[in-house]
Amino acid sequence: MSLEQLHQNLSIPRHKTAKAYNDLHNTTLISQIKEDEKNYHILTIVDEDYPTVLKPIKDPPLVLYGMGNLSLLTKNPTISVIGTRKPSHEAIPKIKHIVQPLVMENWVIVSGMARGIDSFAHQLALKHKGMTIAVLGGGFHHIYPKENKPLFRNIANDGLVLSEYPPNTPPQRFYFPERNRIISGLSFGTLVIEATAKSGTLITVDQALDQGREVYAVPGTPIIPQTKGCHQMIQDGAKLIHHAEDLKEDWDNLREYWSF
Repeated sequence: MSLEQLHQNLSIPRHKTAKAYNDLHNTTLISQIKEDEKNYHILTIVDEDYPTVLKPIKDPPLVLYGMGNLSLLTKNPTISVIGTRKPSHEAIPKIKHIVQPLVMENWVIVSGMARGIDSFAHQLALKHKGMTIAVLGGGFHHIYPKENKPLFRNIANDGLVLSEYPPNTPPQRFYFPERNRIISGLSFGTLVIEATAKSGTLITVDQALDQGREVYAVPGTPIIPQTKGCHQMIQDGAKLIHHAEDLKEDWDNLREYWSF
């Protein structure tokens, strides 16, 4: 199509049409996409292998870049495990107590590869030969935090890493809240291990609620700040989780409805 034909067919402002037209004819951009296709999985929302669980959410990513085992996107049950970047001394015992039994029963653990709870959850899954998916807030060439580069490589080798951002895209502050909708959207429920009262974790919880997903929270010692967000969530209606059996029982009740 010519620029004018594109403008008429898309019914969008002319300046946006011009940008789309220029991108479609940008040989450098086209070459970069072809190069990316050699190294990564690229899923668009119209592809058959695009995760069906993401299609019903309010703002599904139009494109997903992947490294690793795409078959994890078709596995069930899948649970998102999230929490503060500055966990307390209780955090690792909590994750071992609740998440490890799920890993051993072939649940897929989804998280965001951030410091703290996210990293603990991924590492636990990898240690026990389990299945894990990391969703990044930037491209594969710009891993954040930098100390998680080894973790990124391990997940890419033995699990799956996803991003809606092209590989050369550096992380931006606002990308992390954006990627949270993918973390919650891939799972039937989101489990919060620890969260402070004003934690960024609550953004993912809001996304999960907006998507009609379950929200679970782990209680803890009331005198430390890392539990205040979880206690508030429980007061607001999140399901209190004592052990893995609570989640398994809930999944058994929900599994027949969990189909897209």
